[in-house]
Order: sequence, then structure tokens, then C-alpha cells
Amino acid sequence: MAPDARAPPRVPQAVLRPPEERGLHVNEVFTSIQGEGRHIGLPTVFLRTMGCPLRCGWCDTEYSFHEGGWVAWGDLVAQIEAPGVRRLCLTGGEPLIQRDAWPLVRHLLEAGWEVSIETSGALVCDEASRIAEDLGTEARSRLTLSLDVKCPGSGEAKTWKEANLTHVTSSDQLKFIVADEADYDYARAWVEAHPGLPCDVWFHPVGGTDGTLLTSLAERILADHLDVRLGVQLHKLVWGAERGV
Repeated sequence: MAPDARAPPRVPQAVLRPPEERGLHVNEVFTSIQGEGRHIGLPTVFLRTMGCPLRCGWCDTEYSFHEGGWVAWGDLVAQIEAPGVRRLCLTGGEPLIQRDAWPLVRHLLEAGWEVSIETSGALVCDEASRIAEDLGTEARSRLTLSLDVKCPGSGEAKTWKEANLTHVTSSDQLKFIVADEADYDYARAWVEAHPGLPCDVWFHPVGGTDGTLLTSLAERILADHLDVRLGVQLHKLVWGAERGV
């Protein structure tokens, strides 16, 4: 029987099972333009998995909690490789609650792919350090951990795992979704309390494209002399809230 889409919020060490036993609960696979972060604007294959242990108040992908089904390893790899774009964004939901997520990441990195993982920050991503040890720093440089440091407005601020900071490198990124002044103050205080981070830090307005909030956020970043990046969701500017793009 396939594992539960809402598995316990932990990241087990990636132990390879026989291919016939591997697979993921998948919500959708599609090809689009990466809308945010390190690879913004680049053609990317998106693999959205099912299930998430968090319930953020502003979540825009709640449909991934329950829609979709189990896809066996061979079929999944074939779907990912079909578009001919060797760049994958693994997202959710929370993709890392699934046992075979990290083995898939390893498989693609070994094949020369670029891989980014959109994860909540509620799970310790120590497997990324093991990838550096096993596959080397060049492979690790093609892996981007996009860790979401939850602000109070999400309702999930206490889920962040500080241990993740021991596993981030210059190829990774931290992201704050800012809904209001309280969220901004929280994000600013967090950044000021963590000087010398090795990776980029992004501040995004909730919703990704709100003009008023975007302007306010830009002005506050400048006024407070924060060395962070202001982010938008490019795909929403292009296609709106349409799914599968």
C-alpha cells in the first residue's frame, strides 16, 4: 500500500528502495517559467507533491493536500524527463514528508540536473549535507534548498527548525512571506539576529503580486538598510492564479 500523503513531519535518511517499490504522491507535473528565487525566469519542470503537515493561513496550494495520487518511480521519472528541461522544482504541499523525495533528488543530481526544493523549514534538511559528502560540492551547487521561514501571519511561525542553518550553502535561499507590518518586523528582527548567512534572503509580499504591499515592502527594506532581496511571483504576473503554469 502506498504511504500516507500526510506522513510524520521528518526527513529520513535517503535509503534507496528497489525501484519497483519507489514512488511519490503527486498532485501535478507541469512545465513553466520559474516564478521566484534563484532560477526566476528559467524554464522548469514542476513536480507538486501531495500532503503537508502545516496549515498556513495564506496557503495558495491547499488543493495539493488531497488532490492527486500515487505515481510509481518509473512513470514519475518518465514524466519529469519528457519535456526535455533538465531543471526540476520539487514543491507541494511539503514534498519532503515523502520517503522517496530525497532519492529522486539524488537521482536527478547524479544525472546532471539542477534541482530546487520548496520546503517549509519545518523539517531538518540534513540530507543536503550528505549529498555534498556523497556526490561532491559540484552536485550540491546544483541543489537549491528554498526554505520558508514562517512569519506570525502564517500561523506556523513556531515550526521553523534552526538546525537547517547548518546545512545551507550559497546555492540555497531563505524566504519570508510578509502579510503585514507585524510580519515585516518579525522578518527584519530575524535577519538582524542572523548576520553572515551564506545564502540569499528573500522578502515576498503575501499573494506574490500585491502592488500596495510590494511598494510598502520595498520602501521598508530600503529605509532599514536590509541586505535582502525583494521577491514577486513572476508566474502570477504572467498567468494570474491559473494552475498548472
